[in-house]
Amino acid sequence: MVWALVRVIKRGITNLCSSEPRVFPKSGWESIDPSYFIEEETIPTYRPEKFYPAHIGEIINHRYQIVGKLGYGSSASNRGHAYITLKIYTASTTLTREIEIYNHQKTIQSNHADSHRTHTCLVHPPLGISLDQLTPLLPGQVMTSAMVRATMRNVLAALDFLHTEAQVIHTDLQPNNMLLGIKDDSILSKFEQAELDAPVARKTLEDRTIYTSRPLPISLGTPVLCDLGEARVGTDQQQGDIMPDVYRAPEVILGMTWDYKVDIWNVGMVVWDLLKRRHLFKARDPDPHALLRSPPGEFLARSEKCSQYWNEDGQWKGAAPLPDYSLESREEKLHGDEKQDFLRFLRRTLC
Repeated sequence: MVWALVRVIKRGITNLCSSEPRVFPKSGWESIDPSYFIEEETIPTYRPEKFYPAHIGEIINHRYQIVGKLGYGSSASNRGHAYITLKIYTASTTLTREIEIYNHQKTIQSNHADSHRTHTCLVHPPLGISLDQLTPLLPGQVMTSAMVRATMRNVLAALDFLHTEAQVIHTDLQPNNMLLGIKDDSILSKFEQAELDAPVARKTLEDRTIYTSRPLPISLGTPVLCDLGEARVGTDQQQGDIMPDVYRAPEVILGMTWDYKVDIWNVGMVVWDLLKRRHLFKARDPDPHALLRSPPGEFLARSEKCSQYWNEDGQWKGAAPLPDYSLESREEKLHGDEKQDFLRFLRRTLC
């Protein structure tokens, strides 16, 4: 997928927020050697014929003009104002999971989707940089505990809506799916002007141009939970692999059915990442048992796979030795009551 910032152009005299198309430079950018892989080309599953060959300045559906590239991904390459974000999916013959989720939510909140031939597009209000992009810009490359608390209050409110009202499990909470809101729309016009003044580097191929993404500046809006591309309708008795390795909940690893509580496990993982700038578990750790102690018997009974790692009393018998550390020993940043409150919250999310 490709994310593009687009301008709403004139479509009838009543559309007061629209504007005339802009004319972008035809030269003046750095040309990248075609032999180098950049952006979406670095995705292991990249196939150029699946990606829509969008170009800056292009007008889509007689309504939207692309003014810059915000980013890219593997599956998909405020309406009242002049700018929106267009998420252009790779070519597919089936309806994507994300649109299924949006269709499911239509009775709860309004969403909009457009199609361009075989490339489905989602139209969203523009948002700022992700928390994954924000944290390296902060002192020590981590958030303060106050920033994490404020952020997670919004994330938990979003999950409360998904779980209790929409009956949806997100399944993919991570810092790059949490974006800052935009209070000052001037950063969008500055983004567009920057492309006019200093076009981004790009590589020109026979059938397409691949642009480098232009980052947005830091915005000060409320964090927003995004990307429902891996979400599931229904909050219990789900099956199948979900979540990146470093965030994967134990019931998923052990092949059990799972429910909305995998999102709560994810909350704990993300909180630790934002405070520490490192993951709580390694991607291939066999077991979080060292930090959480013996799992309860009713949990072990849910999967035959558990018998490979624990005996009937819940004691670890796996081949890999357990590391000698605890949550308390791994938490070195906070002190006193704040540390105890944090660890209590973290244990509840993980248990």
